[in-house]
Amino acid sequence: MDQILLIENKDSYGITYYEHGQAYMGSHRGMRFRLAREPMEDVALLPEEKKGDAVFEATIWPEPFCYEMTPNEKKTTATFPFNMEGKEKMIAWLNEQYEARFDEWEAVRAKH
Repeated sequence: MDQILLIENKDSYGITYYEHGQAYMGSHRGMRFRLAREPMEDVALLPEEKKGDAVFEATIWPEPFCYEMTPNEKKTTATFPFNMEGKEKMIAWLNEQYEARFDEWEAVRAKH
């Protein structure tokens, strides 16, 4: 099996990006993913005390379809604290999921 890292923390934008209510979408060798702040709302210009509680939400699913067109039963989601440590844990989880389910990702990649 290739020991390819999915993404590095520095490649998935900084926390401010997610505070603008934007999701980061990507794919890697058969595994698609969506990273977002939940709730997904634009709070970037609010004072810290008004931003409210939030978490990082990471969702993965097999190719070939986009997030919206993939049935929920094919998606796997995990949440992490909305801070730098939580973001690092989220990226580590993506890499763990890629390695743990390598055969699944390779199978769908081979089809498309």
